[in-house]
Amino acid sequence: MRFLTCLILVVSCAVCLVVPAAADDANQAAVHLDAKVEVQMDYLLYLPKDYDKQKSWPLVLFLHGAGERGDDLDLVKMHGPPRLVEEGKEFPFIVVSPQCPKGRWWREFELMALLDDVIATHNVDEDRVYVTGLSMGGFGSWGLAAFSPDRFAAIAPICGGGEPRSTRNFTHVPVWAFHGAKDTAVPLERTQAMIDALKRQGAEPKLTIYPEAGHDSWTETYNNPAFYEWLLAQKRVAQED
Repeated sequence: MRFLTCLILVVSCAVCLVVPAAADDANQAAVHLDAKVEVQMDYLLYLPKDYDKQKSWPLVLFLHGAGERGDDLDLVKMHGPPRLVEEGKEFPFIVVSPQCPKGRWWREFELMALLDDVIATHNVDEDRVYVTGLSMGGFGSWGLAAFSPDRFAAIAPICGGGEPRSTRNFTHVPVWAFHGAKDTAVPLERTQAMIDALKRQGAEPKLTIYPEAGHDSWTETYNNPAFYEWLLAQKRVAQED
């Protein structure tokens, strides 16, 4: 008992000695970091027919799904606009289709760097920049809208999902989402939660549910001319304070 009492006294004294000394020595300084983050990314670039004859063009950023990750750009041509371009379809807009490396998910800051570079080097109408993607790319589309809400004229996530709370950042951005009712890979509830969150905040997003579709709700979407008509009709609007 005496030993325990002595030990407590020793520890107490040590604390009394150490704490004031640490407080006296504490020093907080303002420090500035000025570093460049290197971004490397492979992507497919489609330019419309007669590209040079027009001052500016709309741009669609297409984000593929998890199955197309890697270092082979031919994988990106499996679905969506890149596939349609490969089959000979012509679009009245620029299509940028990056490839995500294996084992990774889309990173917003990298995609922003890609857009910055393409816009700086091509004839892009910055008020008509759109993002769409499927599955992992659907998640990426929701994430990009939250990350940079004043960048896009509209988003069109397909069979994706996101954090419902993040929707408060982009209630001013037109949204048309798509999902298959029988999707077992990414449940319909993931998209529905985002749509419901937007509606609670006064937004008016569109949602198309394919009653008989499973995970592949993108083929019908990207084959639908009405999808592109809606997309190109949207223009960027400023976020209200």
